[in-house]
Amino acid sequence: MHSPHDPYVRVRGAREHNLKGVDLDIPRDVLVVFTGVSGSGKSSLAFGTVYAEAQRRYFESVAPYARRLIHQVGAPKVGEITGLPPAVSLQQRRSSPTSRSSVGTVTNLSNSLRMLFSRAGTYPPGAERLDSDAFSPNTAAGACPECHGLGRVHRTTEQSLVPDPSLSVREGAIAAWPGAWQGKNLRDILDALGHDVDRPWRDLPAEEREWILFTDEQPVVTVHPVRDADRIQRPYQGTYMSARRYVMKTFADSKSPTLRAKAERFLTSAPCPVCRGARLRPEALAVTFAGRTIAELAALPLAELAGLLDGGSETARVLTDDLKSRIAPVVELGLGYLGLDRATPTLSAGELQRLRLATQLRSGLFGVVYVLDEPSAGLHPADTEALLTVLARLKAAGNSVFVVEHHLDVVRGADWLVDVGPRAGEHGGRVLHSGPVADLASVPESATARFLFGRSPAPARSARSPRGRLTVGPVTRHNLRGVTAEFPLGVFTAVTGVSGSGKSTLIGEITEDAAGVERLVSVDQRPIGRTPRSNLATYTGLFDVVRKAFAATDEARERGYGVGRFSFNVAGGRCETCQGEGFVSVELLFLPSTYAPCPDCGGARYNPETLRVTHRGRNIAQVLDLTVESAAEFFADTPAVARSLGTLLDVGLGYLRLGQPATELSGGEAQRIKLASELQRGRRGHTLYLLDEPTTGLHPADVEVLMGQLHDLVDAGHTVVVVEHDMSVVAGADWVIDLGPGGGDAGGRIVAAGTPEQVAEAKDSATAPYLARVMV
Repeated sequence: MHSPHDPYVRVRGAREHNLKGVDLDIPRDVLVVFTGVSGSGKSSLAFGTVYAEAQRRYFESVAPYARRLIHQVGAPKVGEITGLPPAVSLQQRRSSPTSRSSVGTVTNLSNSLRMLFSRAGTYPPGAERLDSDAFSPNTAAGACPECHGLGRVHRTTEQSLVPDPSLSVREGAIAAWPGAWQGKNLRDILDALGHDVDRPWRDLPAEEREWILFTDEQPVVTVHPVRDADRIQRPYQGTYMSARRYVMKTFADSKSPTLRAKAERFLTSAPCPVCRGARLRPEALAVTFAGRTIAELAALPLAELAGLLDGGSETARVLTDDLKSRIAPVVELGLGYLGLDRATPTLSAGELQRLRLATQLRSGLFGVVYVLDEPSAGLHPADTEALLTVLARLKAAGNSVFVVEHHLDVVRGADWLVDVGPRAGEHGGRVLHSGPVADLASVPESATARFLFGRSPAPARSARSPRGRLTVGPVTRHNLRGVTAEFPLGVFTAVTGVSGSGKSTLIGEITEDAAGVERLVSVDQRPIGRTPRSNLATYTGLFDVVRKAFAATDEARERGYGVGRFSFNVAGGRCETCQGEGFVSVELLFLPSTYAPCPDCGGARYNPETLRVTHRGRNIAQVLDLTVESAAEFFADTPAVARSLGTLLDVGLGYLRLGQPATELSGGEAQRIKLASELQRGRRGHTLYLLDEPTTGLHPADVEVLMGQLHDLVDAGHTVVVVEHDMSVVAGADWVIDLGPGGGDAGGRIVAAGTPEQVAEAKDSATAPYLARVMV
């Protein structure tokens, strides 16, 4: 029996995902870093086991009725865990926040600022005091009635709806209308209403053009379609809908992202004419503090806002002191360049996680375990030092800090290191080392030791010569002001700079239309699918070939099974009890719904008849359960499958299962899957590859593999441009463009551009000293 004051968290028999019955003792009240190659099992240990068990125990203490309202991760597969305090998790959730979510709402700073204006603002003479809700654009009391608190209005113009006025309506002048039958229907209705649909658009009278495009009327008319020789078409009642009405309705109501995106092309977005983009009602904008409206203060960078908050009255001082103490940790984490009104969707995953971390610093919790998922993701080396200070403060406040991390500076700053491996997937899942950082040097199996103790110098590359240049700009967007950049073609370019310096904004301006770009491939970290039905095999097209292989077996032919029989997304071959999901939701009255393997198929997703068909001794469910590495051996003589699997192995994803749901993949894994899908396509001419922080979430050993692939692309005559913070990657580039010198208003210009050697010597560059350290 361990004493209740046991200074260790003791894990026994952890079997979550690929963990092989792990036993582990981790000290409390210190900074513990979990390392290991991607897929080795470190997240399964930190999040899937330790955090999941802490959360489960907390929920056990909550009333069953309340428990139904809270999302739970489920009980982990572990023998027992002792000495475990309550836990707080900060993961890199790649959720899809709405445009109403902002820096202010994530950090709760907006609430404090609204309270300040409500209680201590300067009101016009005779105006009554407003409640704090009246200062929020997200409430009915505060939102500008014209733009509903969004700050912008979407409008249509004749130019956007009819790009080519020389065409007639029948020839498709109204580009915003839908294609196929629905578009023909609208043209026929106009014809029936007496409009000339064969006359060039520009020759129609102005009032007629205005009515066709913008009327809110919806007249109903009998349409007599032109008869085709081969089909009989009867008259029908048609309802007219103007082009503007169709575009606005599609944009507001359509569930299809493709249709919404098409509708958006015909809309022009402009600041709201009533609130001028401030999003609030006039009575809220009439209140000031320090001579400024709440909208003006929310637009300022937080570092600047903190300097203006000096209250006069006692009430104002209490509120401004509270605001300043909340802003301080955000600035400390290198995010002082953000404004409160900056929309959450425009933030990187790393920025979002650090905002949540700053909020936790203010909470003053004591005696908890903080479990963090790569807090250094998206951080420039200069900002990593501030992060280590913040982690030390959390620890000093009497907490345990468990961090899953690849950044070697964070690893070196750990008090205790848990290294998982030796490799990924079924070749990992063991704890290779648990102890002080220095002791990892004596563990020969560890991939981390090789990089941590400098035993793996980067391969020497001779500099390549560009075969042309791509000029981008001048760009004025976000914090870039008239910036023009030159990207050399046929070489490897790294774009560097501190968080918020404008890197992603700059490369976002590279388009397929630019001179010198034949084909553009942008490989981002967005998910490859939003439901468990989307998986590695379906996204890469592998599943189509696998299903054809099953349909071609003698057994399938005898039974008359086609390719569709082997899909778990359509009726026929799938298990109908779970509809091909593999699990069912179990309603437990006063407890939260829980998911259990389907009682009929046991999680296989298919019905028994489908599972009787085998290909080389395995049924379709067993094939989906293979890892990429095992599947490569299994399908070695099926060229279409082997090529696809080969590219996944090349980017270091051999440990993933073919049927791994898209929802279980990290942003880095999703990005590498997209890259692998690109690599397996036949190379068509010169391609420019754009990658935004491709090494995020990657162990240095995986970075080595990925960089090998990207340099091979350049050697094959293509161009690669990466936004990158990993100095070992930057040092291996042919050309570097460094933005800065700071973030937000202090950034937005090119500080240095040249070879890594030249940039390492640049005077104003925040990147130079860290790059110079790696170049030695």
